[in-house]
This record gives sequence, C-alpha cells and structure tokens, in this order.
Amino acid sequence: MILKGYPRISETFISNEIALLEQNGLTVHILSMRHPRENFSHESVKRIKARVDYMPETIAGNVWRFVSANLACLAAQPGRYLKGLGLMLKRLARTRKAATAKHLLQAGYLAARVLPGSGVTHLHAHFAHSPTSVAVFTSALTGLPFSFTAHAKDIYTQEKASLAGKIRKARFVATCTGYNKTYLDALNDSGTPIHRVYHGIDLTLFEPGELRLKAQPPYEILTVARLTPKKGLPTVFRALAALAAQGVEFRHILIGSGEERASLEALARDLGIAERIEWLGTRPHEAVLARLHRADLFLLGCEVSPNGDRDGIPNVLVEAMAMGVPVASTAVSAIPELIVSGEHGLLVEPGDHAALADAARRLLTDGELRSRVLPAARQRVLEGFDNRILVRELAGIFRKHLPGAS
Repeated sequence: MILKGYPRISETFISNEIALLEQNGLTVHILSMRHPRENFSHESVKRIKARVDYMPETIAGNVWRFVSANLACLAAQPGRYLKGLGLMLKRLARTRKAATAKHLLQAGYLAARVLPGSGVTHLHAHFAHSPTSVAVFTSALTGLPFSFTAHAKDIYTQEKASLAGKIRKARFVATCTGYNKTYLDALNDSGTPIHRVYHGIDLTLFEPGELRLKAQPPYEILTVARLTPKKGLPTVFRALAALAAQGVEFRHILIGSGEERASLEALARDLGIAERIEWLGTRPHEAVLARLHRADLFLLGCEVSPNGDRDGIPNVLVEAMAMGVPVASTAVSAIPELIVSGEHGLLVEPGDHAALADAARRLLTDGELRSRVLPAARQRVLEGFDNRILVRELAGIFRKHLPGAS
C-alpha cells in the first residue's frame, strides 16, 4: 500500500482501514513517501502489523540512493525501465513539475531496493495524485498490477486527462462517496471497475451514553477541521458572530491546524468573537472524543475552494452523529449522502453564514428538533457507516480483482 505519509494524524481512516484489512486476512506492506510529521499517532496505528518501508523523500540529499537504485533497475529490466522512463518524460512534458521525475526515481527505488523478495503481488495507492503516480511508475518497472483509492482533493485538483490515464491503467479504483464515483465514472473510458466504499468509523470508540435532548447555555460548539479553505471556517466564524449578536451564550472549541490560522485569528478579532474561541490545534483521537462528549453542537461550513478542492464526507461529521452531537453543516459534495437535512441534522448552502447561524440556533434551542434528529443521526451511522462492515466489503473487492490475495 503506497501512502503519501505514515502515520498521519489527519488520516485515521487509512490506519483504521489497514488494521481492519489485516483482521480480514489480507497481508499489507506499507510503502510511505514521507516520514510522519507529528510526534504522536492514533491508537489504531498500534494495532497494525504491516511492515513499513520509507522511500527517500527528496532528491536533494538522496541523489546516490536514487541513482544507484534506478541503475540497478535499468540493468535488471532494461525494457521495463525504458518504458517507465518514456512514460515519465511524456508526463514531464505536460506537467513541467520536478515531482514527476521524483516519482519515477521513487518507483525505481521501490523496484530495486524494497520489493524484491518482499512477497508483494499488488500495489494499492491511497490518493489519486502522487501516491498513484508512484504506483503507475512502479507497475511499469515491475509488471505488478495496481489499484488506487481516490478521495477528495486528489480528484478535483488534478487534470482530468491525468486522472483518466491513471484510471485506464488501474486494475480497479475505489472511492469514498457516490459523488466521487459519478465524477470518476465520467472519466472512465476503459471500463475499469470503480467501487464506492464509504470510510465509516470504528463504532466501538463512539458510545454517546444518554442522548442530551436538551442543551443549556452557555453552549459548547465544536469544530474539528484542518484550517484550510475547503472547510469554510470564515463562514463558521461569521455564523458564530451572528449568534453572538442574537445574544446566544456559547464557547467555540476549534481543533485543528493549517495555513489559515493567522487569517482566521484576524477575522475572529474583526468579528468580535475572539474571546469566545478556544484554539486547541491538532489533537489525538482521545482528546477529540472527550470534546465530543461535552459538545452541544458540531458546526462545519464545508465549501468548494477556488482551486476545486472539496471534502467528500468529513469523518468528523460521522463521529459527531455517532456521539449524539447535533450537526449543522453545508450541502456540498457528498455530505447529503450522510445527512438528510431536517432528518439527521441541518444543512444549508455553502457560504450562507446567516442560514448556518439559524441552523445552529435551532439545533441548540429546539428540543423537539434535537429529540428527532439525534437518534435518527446515530441510527444512520450504525446502519451505513460501520467501518468493520465497510472494510469487509473492501477486502472482498481486493479478493475479487486479485484471486489468491492473502
């Protein structure tokens, strides 16, 4: 399994998936393009038995490692290597990105230094951008088949022609929403099987206790998100400012980090809500769970960012619903596949902070609405987003396309 980084605190769904694939009898070997950036990881990582090998991350400082491995690959399989080199040069002419050449070098490193004697019979990449590019080149150099899972940013910020080419070469493609599948199906000119498999969550970790059908001020409003444009946090902040103007007493807990931190802090000051926001940064699962136990509302303002990036179904929405926390969010991308507005939570149009504020206020103060949506939301998660069931489905897909997989 080729990953951009391992382990990554923002990709719990991948570590959960690997652990469950192992429990379903598949042997996984992790090939990571980067070392971890955080100094802590989720508990699910500790359950994983897979061997982990790291590729050299950068050309600088690793020139000899790359050159020696790729020369060895060329000497062992000259025809395959020249084919891979030709593919890289063709892509490089189109992309004009040095990363394209690096992906071939990383593939050569895998082919010469990691895969021989490993027992690996199939390559599967998580994310359709750089990990799948490495998988494409590694497949060309070794003859191993590959597949990939496409998620969100990797789909919508990638050139359609490039993505279509990867689909064409893959044994199969998995993706985490029906919204994504529709988009990928439109690019699929080769009949490559494309499977929708939701991520789901580990329901054993999300026991809500008694549902809080009534909330009391001062309310605790929780947001868990990377501080990036697609999360719509300016809309969230403007909605919070509207609540404050209406006299609603609340504290906002924000868990996450990212490039928008400084601009969001400035916006909070301009809106006069800075004193109401508690910035916690990135936190492990256990800390998020503790905050979900206390939260009266989960608030998220997802939108399509200017570069086309967007969420699929944010796992934090599933987690909040499982924990009996009412959710107010936006009807963007695949979120309506999880939440029917008025039935499992409330959804508004992206960017509409007034509507988001109204949805938040209703979920905080309308006891009848809370008593209706909280049990329905948890039932929705129980029925459709249990990751144990979903990973069994994924394991079946691997076995279907890879006879003898183990």
